[in-house]
Amino acid sequence: MQAAPERHVTAHPIPSVTGALRAVESLLLSGGQRTARRNAWTAVLEDRRRAKDRVEAQHVLEAVAARTS
Repeated sequence: MQAAPERHVTAHPIPSVTGALRAVESLLLSGGQRTARRNAWTAVLEDRRRAKDRVEAQHVLEAVAARTS
């Protein structure tokens, strides 16, 4: 009778999708392109935040106008 083969369980964390994409990005793009892409994405997120703030401010102004009229 043979003994069952030993299995070694390693505690390596499963990489996230974001981490995997950053790894691929670092292989494919030079440092300058990577920085430019990250800066562009940061600008997109900031534009979205400002747009959300504008919508919220518009709702507040409309509510105040409706109360005073």
